Amino acid sequence: MQSIDLDQLVQPDRVHKSVYTDQKLFDLEMEHIFEKAWVYCGHESQVKEVGDYFTMQIGRQPMVMVRDIDNSVKVLYNRCPHRGVELCGNQSGNTGKGFVCSYHAWSFHLNGKVKAIPLVKGYDGTRLNTKDADCSMVAAARVDSYRGFVFASLSKEGPTLVEFLGDAKVAFDDMCDRSPVGEVEAVPVCHRVMQKSNWKFFMENQLDALHPSVTHQSTGVSARKVEQRLKKEKGDAPLFFHYLSTFASSFDQWDSVQTVNFKYGHGILKAYMGLRPTDPDTVEYEALIKKAYGEEKGEEYLARSIHHVLIYPYLSVQSPLQQVRVLRPIAPNKTLSEIWHFRLKGVSEAIYERALWYFNLVNSPATMINADDLENWTKGQLGLESNGGEWVSLHRNYGGDTEKDGVLYSNNGTSEVVMRNQFKAWESYIRAAIQPSAKA
Repeated sequence: MQSIDLDQLVQPDRVHKSVYTDQKLFDLEMEHIFEKAWVYCGHESQVKEVGDYFTMQIGRQPMVMVRDIDNSVKVLYNRCPHRGVELCGNQSGNTGKGFVCSYHAWSFHLNGKVKAIPLVKGYDGTRLNTKDADCSMVAAARVDSYRGFVFASLSKEGPTLVEFLGDAKVAFDDMCDRSPVGEVEAVPVCHRVMQKSNWKFFMENQLDALHPSVTHQSTGVSARKVEQRLKKEKGDAPLFFHYLSTFASSFDQWDSVQTVNFKYGHGILKAYMGLRPTDPDTVEYEALIKKAYGEEKGEEYLARSIHHVLIYPYLSVQSPLQQVRVLRPIAPNKTLSEIWHFRLKGVSEAIYERALWYFNLVNSPATMINADDLENWTKGQLGLESNGGEWVSLHRNYGGDTEKDGVLYSNNGTSEVVMRNQFKAWESYIRAAIQPSAKA
C-alpha cells in the first residue's frame, strides 16, 4: 500500500485510468470506502413484521437487515459463526423467531445472539465457550436510519449518519415530504442490472448534465416529435412523453442547470423536467399536500428544485419520482445496481402510476434510457483497459466554480466539478488507508 502515489493517480483536473481498472485499488476501495462509510441497507418498510429480513452486501460483506422482537431494525453479518454458512439464502423473507443454520442447526435470536447449539456437550473441555460472543452472529458496528432509510457502517469510527449525509439528506426529506403523512414505503421488487464497468462510471454519470442530449438523443428526439404531434392533434400528450423528450434538451439548457457538491463526494443536480402539470390528478394531489402541511410549507415542498441527489459512493436518489438506485461493486469491471421504487403514503394510485411510468421507461429490461448508458459504460471500461492513453480528463470548467462554506456550486451545469468532487472524496478515503495519520 505504501507504494501507491496518490498524487500520480488523482490530480485536480484529471485522474489516472488505473482507478477504474486496478484490482489492488478496487480491494482498497472495498475495505476503506464501502466497508467504512455509511452504506444504505434498505428501507424500514422492507422489514415490517418481526422476523422479516432483507439481505444485501456492504462492500464484500454479506449482511442481513432484520426486524427484531423489540421492533428495532438490526443489521448483522449473514454468517453462521460455526462453519461460516450464510444463514439467509434468499433476498428477503421471514425467519420467524430467529435464525437457524441449514448446515448444523445452530440457532440464533433475531438480534444475532446464540440461542441453541445441538449436542452442546460436545464442546465440554474445549476452548470454545458456547456462551462467548464468538458463538453469536456479528452485528454491524453502527446502524442508524433517516426518514425510514436504514444505513450501516462496519467501522466504529467516523461521522454520525446525519453528519455523513449533511445537506444531501434533502434526498430523503424531499421524497418523504411529498407524502401528506411524511412517509414512503418500498415496492417489494426492484430492477437489477449487472454493469460491465467500474462503479465510478455510474456515480459520475448520474450528475453529468452534458451526456443526456447526446447519449439519449434517439429516444428524446423521437418522444418529442410524438409529444408535439399529440399536442397539436389532441391538445395534450401523456406525461411520459415529456419524461423522455426532456432528454433531448439543448446543450444550452443543460448548461443552465446547476449542480451542488458537498463533503464526502455527495452532490445534487437541480431539476429540469418541470414535473408540476395541471391535470386533475396533480391538482388534487397538490391540494392534499397543502392541506397536510399548510399553504406555505406545502408550496415549499412542491417547488423543490431537485432531479438527482447522489450519496457517494453508492446511491442515487431521484426523489420527485420516488426511485433509489443502489450500487454493489463486485469487481473493477463489474457492478450490480438495484433500482428501487417507492410509494408515497396517503396519495392516489394515479400519482404512484405516474412515477411508475418513469421508473419502467428508464430502468426496465426494455428500457429506452438505461441501455444507452450501459453501452457507454461498457465501452468506457474497455477503452480504459487499453493502451490508448493514461489519463481521464476532468478539465471542463476547472477553476470556474464557486465555493462557499465547503460547498462547491457549478456556474455551468455541464461542469465536471461533479467528478472532481467525487475524486476528492475518493482520494481522502484512500489516503487515510495508506497513511493512517490522515483522516477521511
